[in-house]
Amino acid sequence: MTLEPTRGERNNNPGNIDFLPDIQYLGETGIEKTATHPRFATFDTPIHGIRALARNLLAYQKLHKLHTIRDIIARWAPGSENDTQAYIDAVCKSTGYAADINLILSDTDTLLALVRAIILHENGRCIYTQTTLKDGVREAYIGFPG
Repeated sequence: MTLEPTRGERNNNPGNIDFLPDIQYLGETGIEKTATHPRFATFDTPIHGIRALARNLLAYQKLHKLHTIRDIIARWAPGSENDTQAYIDAVCKSTGYAADINLILSDTDTLLALVRAIILHENGRCIYTQTTLKDGVREAYIGFPG
């Protein structure tokens, strides 16, 4: 039995990043067209959607000084829209990292684990190969001020 693609998978946006007209990500093609209430950005490939997710996380750390899963997820999935604590718990379980330890997202393995955990929580699964995930994360570092 083949499962239907999730909204994030259909949009090549497995992090479910909101469409913001003032921000243009590499490979972004616009706002979703088939949703009843369009909200999320669409990307030309999953790698570009994964790259956008990873770049957001890098920006959270560099620009907003968010270093823990608790702080990162509180911004990614605010309580006004999500059960943030459940999201934090799921990411901690998936990554094996405690909620309040400082993460170093310049470490590829750490960023990769966080990206995969967010995809898993956002979509209920992660259909992407390790190679696809690594390619998206690797591209996120290119040109990122560091």
